[in-house]
Order: sequence, then structure tokens, then C-alpha cells
Amino acid sequence: MHTHSPSALDADRRSRELSELGDGAELDMLVIGGGITGVGVALDAATRGLKVALVERRDLAFGTSRWSSKLAHGGLRYLASGNVGIARESAVERGILMTRTAPHLVRAMPQLVPLLPSVGLFEKSLVRAGFLAGDVLRATAGTPSRVLPRSRRIGAGEAAALAPAVQRDGLRGALLAYDGQLVDDARLVVAIARTAAANGARILTRVGAYDVTGGSARLRDELTGEELTVHARTVVNAAGVWAGQVDPDIALKPSRGTHLVLSAQTLGNPTAALTVPIPGETNRFVFALPAQLGRVYLGLTDEAIDGEIPDVPQAADFEIDFLLDTVNTALGGALTRDDVLATYSGLRPLLDTGDGDTADLSRNHAVLTSSNGVISVVGGKLTTYRKMAQDAVDAAVRAGGLAAGPCATNHLPLVGVGPAPRDLPASLVARYGAESAAVAACGDLEPVAEGIDVTRAEFAFAVSHEGALDVDDLLDRRTRIGLVPADRERARPAAEAALGGR
Repeated sequence: MHTHSPSALDADRRSRELSELGDGAELDMLVIGGGITGVGVALDAATRGLKVALVERRDLAFGTSRWSSKLAHGGLRYLASGNVGIARESAVERGILMTRTAPHLVRAMPQLVPLLPSVGLFEKSLVRAGFLAGDVLRATAGTPSRVLPRSRRIGAGEAAALAPAVQRDGLRGALLAYDGQLVDDARLVVAIARTAAANGARILTRVGAYDVTGGSARLRDELTGEELTVHARTVVNAAGVWAGQVDPDIALKPSRGTHLVLSAQTLGNPTAALTVPIPGETNRFVFALPAQLGRVYLGLTDEAIDGEIPDVPQAADFEIDFLLDTVNTALGGALTRDDVLATYSGLRPLLDTGDGDTADLSRNHAVLTSSNGVISVVGGKLTTYRKMAQDAVDAAVRAGGLAAGPCATNHLPLVGVGPAPRDLPASLVARYGAESAAVAACGDLEPVAEGIDVTRAEFAFAVSHEGALDVDDLLDRRTRIGLVPADRERARPAAEAALGGR
């Protein structure tokens, strides 16, 4: 379906805008990296009136941005470790997402800590104090309780109704709190990229950046091999865990976070996240998070890695065992490896400060200027992407002497914000919000495969509006069908059909 929507990304727009760069289009800023931080930088810069191009060697959300826990996190853990600054920043940014910029993609998720015999008075008091501190964070961040309800204690019956797989023997109830949950992290990245495109940014996937300096880069169309050199008044490196490949001055200490993918049915179709304290730890938990497509994500680990950065990180056996062993301490029936449908792992791009385990390294972000003038934004976390982008653009405006307006992203709704149609499948509305009718107009609402609540119209919309160029884009990032290999194979024919043999 051909579209003239200013936010629509497709193969034709990509070709046209790449040609414009080859013809010497003027650029205030070149952004390298199409993850959450890069698209955030492109949106911030474009809405300040700057001429922006973003290049991404693979696809939008190809790296760490699609491997998160899908939480817009209020920063409670950082408060527990004494980092009040990042805790407050996280709470503020979560509130902005939930009330202004992406309320269609982020919803309140109940999370409960079951009060089992293994949870003594000290542990219970610690969790309760943390939840109360979270309430204070929410209130001081200006997020109303109608958006994120206050924490409370609930009885055993309500706990079992919210998390049916919880162990009943000795269950004294649970402590209940709320956090923000993304319907999907990659969908947020795509929404930000399209909002940037609607504001004039060129969003170019399958374009690698090489020989990068503070004012230029050699770009390669990874689909054709053609190359061109572009000049820009500023260059921002937002390549995440690969930032050191763009700028060798950057030293990162990546940490792997692994999740297991389970069938929600196996855990009784929970409607709350089961939050299980890690034995011997005071502020670390394992979460069983209900997710779209009838799945539960069980995570999260924190393992330092060395050596080359893989394109798609793999879970280690000991991580799988650790997650299963920990969650089983709170379940009525033990999960085994046979219950694991799939695993996924992401690499946190932590700044190497030279000391501390990765679990202790700061999740603060940093904006650094290289010896050759490249401005790099590194570290941070998904929830605070907007503030990271603002700081990076502020630095670029100063460094390049750019004439730019003030940051506008704290009030700017992303594509999809607004009243949603009521007559469409709930799963589609949850993923597209106010754009649901436009999605439905792209094709039929038949599922792409039996038992998978993604429609053929969603595949068509991903090709015509969301920049999907191949089957992997459709299955692994525009939808998350591909997380489970068996589902991926069943949906592949519909993905191939949506691409029309491309």
C-alpha cells in the first residue's frame, strides 16, 4: 500500500533519502545507531529544527534495545543502592512515557512479592520499605496514582489470583507494587524513529558508517555495497554496545542480561509479575513478567562478558539454571528446562570505570567528546533514553555552534498516541494505539499463523510504514514472533507474502 504519511518509512523513502545524501544534502547532525538512544537523539534534534540523518548498519532495535525486560522502570533498585539521582531520573522519565509521550505503549503492571516462609520479617520489612520509597518516587516525579497505583499488602487469595503458579503452602499474602511495562521495547524504538521521520529526520537502515570523524563519515549501503562520504556539522555516536567500534576512545564493560521465554499457560496465565528475591541478595530479584503473545519472560541475569561483541548474544547454561532455580523457590510446581520455549540475551553498554562488578557499575549515562570530535552517548538504560538524547543533543549544539530551538521531547506524543478504535482486536490496539485503524486498512485481520495473535495487516503495515525490509525485520523486531523458533517457522510464509518476494 502506497502512503504519503510523513511518518511512514519504506524501501522507496530509504532509497530516495540515501540518494539525497549522495547529492550533498546539508546536515547539521549525523547520528550513528538505530537503537533507543539513537532514534531518541534523531527525534530530539529534528524537533529542534536541525537537519538530521540517522544511519543504522542493521535494523531499528537490532541490538540491546530489543532484548530488555520490556519495563519502563521506576528506578527502585538504584534507590536501594543509594543512587538517588538515577532513581529519580528513571521515575520522571517513566512518568513522561506513561502520561504524555507513549501512554499507548506503556501500562501499569502489578508486581508482587509473595510472603512465603522463606521471607522473614527483615526481608519483608526491606521490601515494604522499598515499595513505600517507590511510592514517594512516583509522587515526587508527578505521576498520578490513577496511572501507577500505590503499593499495598494483599491477601493470599488475591496473590494466587494474580499469579496462579505461586506456592500456596505457607503463603501469607504478598506485597504488591506497580511499575511501567512496555508492550514491546522494539515497538517503542520504531515509534520514536517514525516520529523523528515525521519531523524531517532521515532514518536509514542497512547503512553502515565507517571512518567516522566529528564532521564526516563514509557510508555504505549494506544492501548494494555502494559508498558515499557525507559531511555534517556534528556527528553523534549512539551505537550502544558497539560504540567503541565507532570511536576507539570509548571503553565499555558489557554485561549480559538473559531472559527465558515461557508459555503463560504454564504459569496459569498470570496478570502480575511474580517478583522473587535472589537468596543472599538484598536488592536483586528475578521477575516472571507476563508479556504479549501468550508468553512470560523470566529474567534477569547480570554477567560480565569479554572479547568480541556478538550480533545476537546467547544465554549460558548456568544462567538458565540460575533463573529456573530462583523462581522455583516461589512456585507450587517446579519449572524445568522442558518448559523453556526460548531464551534471549542482551548486552548492557556499561561505561568501564575500572572498578566494580557489572552488577555494581552505574547505570548512569555519559556524553563524551572524542579526540577527533565525535560526540558519544553511552551507558544509561532504556527508560531514560529521552534524557540521554537531550543531553547528547545539548552537547552537539554547543560543540557545533548549531542554531537550535529548546528540547521539546518531554511533551511530544509519539505516533499512535490518541483515542484508539474499539472494534479491533485488543492485541492489535495494544501494539498500535490510535494507529490501529490505519493498520487494519493495510490488509486483512486474519492471524499470520494459527494461535498467534498478530494479523496479516500488521505485517503489511510494517512494510509500508515501519521500514521493514526483510523477513527477519518482520518476525524479530516489528513483531516478536521470532523469539520462539517454532512460531517463527509457522509465521514465515505470511512474512514472505507481505514482502511480495523482496
